[in-house]
Amino acid sequence: MRYLPLTPDDRARMLGVIGVPDIDALFVDVPAAARRRDLFDLPLHAGELEVERELGALAARNRPAGAGPFFCGAGAYRHHVPASVDHIIQRSEFLTSYTPYQPEIAQGTLQVLFEFQTQVAALTGLDVANASMYDGSTACAEAVMMAKRVTRREKAILSGGLHPHYAATTQTIAHAEGMQIVRQAAAIDAEADVIDAIDAETACVVVQTPNVFGVVTDVTKIAEAAHAAGALLIVVTTEAVSFGLLKSPGEMGADIAVAEGQSIGNALNYGGPYVGLFTCREKLVRQMPGRLCGETVDAEGRRGYVLTLSTREQHIRREKATSNICTNSGLCALAFTIHLSLLGEVGLRRLAALNHSRARELRDALAAVPGVEILTPRFFNEIAVRTPGDAAALVEAMLADGVVGGVPYSRLAPDAGLDDVLLLAATETTTTDDIAALSAALNRRIGR
Repeated sequence: MRYLPLTPDDRARMLGVIGVPDIDALFVDVPAAARRRDLFDLPLHAGELEVERELGALAARNRPAGAGPFFCGAGAYRHHVPASVDHIIQRSEFLTSYTPYQPEIAQGTLQVLFEFQTQVAALTGLDVANASMYDGSTACAEAVMMAKRVTRREKAILSGGLHPHYAATTQTIAHAEGMQIVRQAAAIDAEADVIDAIDAETACVVVQTPNVFGVVTDVTKIAEAAHAAGALLIVVTTEAVSFGLLKSPGEMGADIAVAEGQSIGNALNYGGPYVGLFTCREKLVRQMPGRLCGETVDAEGRRGYVLTLSTREQHIRREKATSNICTNSGLCALAFTIHLSLLGEVGLRRLAALNHSRARELRDALAAVPGVEILTPRFFNEIAVRTPGDAAALVEAMLADGVVGGVPYSRLAPDAGLDDVLLLAATETTTTDDIAALSAALNRRIGR
């Protein structure tokens, strides 16, 4: 059965109104060589039961992160999301996956976004946050574009500790804007290299902490060097739980802070959708992308919420817009807000401390494996190690032992020449038995 409501007579009448003899005439401008006459190599239509059976078989080929020892991180982290989060986000006054185009009738949604902004600003130690971005990588790119507008300069320096996917996303967007991107070579600890590269032409410096290798850095000196040259400091964080334990970007002198918020309230979800966090100092707010929700009172003095600032193309003239971001990750931001509200400040600090404790256990276990070299001197919950031989091959071998043993750096940056570097993360979901299984697998594969 084909789910097409139009009959042949309907289509004939439509073509008559348009003034063409047949459907092929609509595609006359498409070169014949680009047209396909036969069917694509795809399954034909099937009934609902058959489709469910087929999709179920495909899904069964995947291994859930919770199916056994799991040490993947590299920008996406497995954390426990309480069942209460999924329950609360279903409430109709909060739930929307899209943008409040008529904000005055979406008070519940606007209140959530206002609370979200408040939480994110507090986490990052900066003055104002927007009502979310797509994800951490696009937030990073937007921050670089914002720095260009603020400083009227064209050069951005990307630290060698920045996640390669964030760097690639930024390069793609910056190319279209005509910016010069100086992407430094991968470095375990890149502080000195970044400071040396800053000059009078620099619009911004982008650093990550904890960086892609897990290294925690106090970027205060980088902030001082950037500001002395008239540049902005952009701090990137891919693990939002680290805000519960580490010094905030604002405390270290950041002008803009961006982050991936997936760790709070959102599961791994095959890599998305996630939620980008974006904050800055108040004096820069007019150049911030996206939208801001504010609190006000109505004509009768009752508290209400409004879209205070909307600088995107859909709201104002294109030439005046700061960004073409088309929506916010509303549902993911809602889950973030609910989870963080349930945790509270004390809960977040305890969760962060537990993550670090598990990572210390992991570090000790890795250090005891012959042939494994710890590369990360200061860490939160992620550690980089050097392995004897190819790290990707080692990860594949450990899969046979039932252990997902981390992310080879070569998967993130195939041409970096770091094929022997392996990234491993431990969170509150990691158990002592998981670490023991990893240790046994490593010893079996390389430590004998």
